[in-house]
Amino acid sequence: MPTVISNGYSLKLVVCNHPLSLTVGNLIVTKPMNVNRMANRSFIDTNILVYAEASDIPVKQKTALSLLKQLYEDASGVLSTQILQEYCNVALKKLKLSPQYIRAQLDLYEQFEVIQVTPAIIRAGIDLNQTRSIAFYDAIVLASAKASGCRVLFSEDMNTGETVDSIQICNPFVNNVPKK
Repeated sequence: MPTVISNGYSLKLVVCNHPLSLTVGNLIVTKPMNVNRMANRSFIDTNILVYAEASDIPVKQKTALSLLKQLYEDASGVLSTQILQEYCNVALKKLKLSPQYIRAQLDLYEQFEVIQVTPAIIRAGIDLNQTRSIAFYDAIVLASAKASGCRVLFSEDMNTGETVDSIQICNPFVNNVPKK
């Protein structure tokens, strides 16, 4: 049972005769067993995972952790292999997190649905890149969200409120950023 200490938060997966439970701080969240996962599926962009580590930006960290907790609890969060690869790259290079810590976080994120980026998704991403002038890797994220049946993409990197190819983009940090 991996236990991870993250910037003052304890993240722990607990397997107790199923359902899976997630501990975030003092909160224990139980993942329901028979949830209709197609109903309100939401795709999680890399920056949400990165801000969950951002103790230097506590408002964004709290928002990211709260969102991840909710998506886990609802069994509605979806990640892709691309998102996990990007997270690992940022965690190793920019955040300087230990490989052991990153492996434990992967164990945690593996509890979400994780889809494989396929050649069909890449082709759809190329189409979005060409027709909508969306950056290539962002287009792959959108194509992955669509392929996995998500209606919402949580991301800070794209235009919040915009709908692209039936995917609503939502920046969860938009109301949590202090006004300058």
